[in-house]
Amino acid sequence: MPECTTSCRRRRTIWRLDSLFIGLLLTATALSAQAAVGYPGTHTDMTRYRYPALLQRVIAAVKAHHMVVVAHVSASHGAAARGIKIPGNAVVMVFRNDFAVTMLKDSVAAGIEAPLRIYITANPNGTADITYRTPSAVFAPYHNPALNRLARTLDPIFAAIVRSAAGPGAKPVRLS
Repeated sequence: MPECTTSCRRRRTIWRLDSLFIGLLLTATALSAQAAVGYPGTHTDMTRYRYPALLQRVIAAVKAHHMVVVAHVSASHGAAARGIKIPGNAVVMVFRNDFAVTMLKDSVAAGIEAPLRIYITANPNGTADITYRTPSAVFAPYHNPALNRLARTLDPIFAAIVRSAAGPGAKPVRLS
C-alpha cells in the first residue's frame, strides 16, 4: 500500500475535524433538547395574555384558590430598574402556612422546596407563558409517603391556579 501524501493527510485531518465537529454539534443539540424538556412534572401553558397581565392573573388566581403569594421576583423588573431591557419574566412563590407546617412535620429536609414556584415568561410575539412543576414531582425525590399525600393534595390546587390564570384558549405544552 503506498504511503499517504501530504494532500491525503490533509484530507484525513479535515475529515477527522469534521467528524469531531459533527459529534460535538450532535452532543450539544442533544443536551440542549434535554435541557428544554425540564424536570419531571413540568407543565407550561402558552397563553394569549401579555406578560404584565399574566403576572397579575397568576397573583389573583393564587389568592382565589386560597393560597398565599409569599413573594414574587423578576429579573426583568430588576434589570429595568438599571436601565436594561430583557424579556419579561417573574417567579411567583406560592404556599400556605398550614401546608408548610404539615410539610415540615413530614420532612424537614423538604422545607427547601417551599414555597413552590410558578414562572411567567414573555414571548417574542407579545404573549406570555406560565410554567410550574407539580408538587408531587417536586416532593417525589424525598420518597416520603406522608409528603407524597400532601403533594397529591397540592397538585390539583396548582393545576387550578394555572388553569385560572392561563384562561380560555391556553395551550398546554407537555415538557416532561
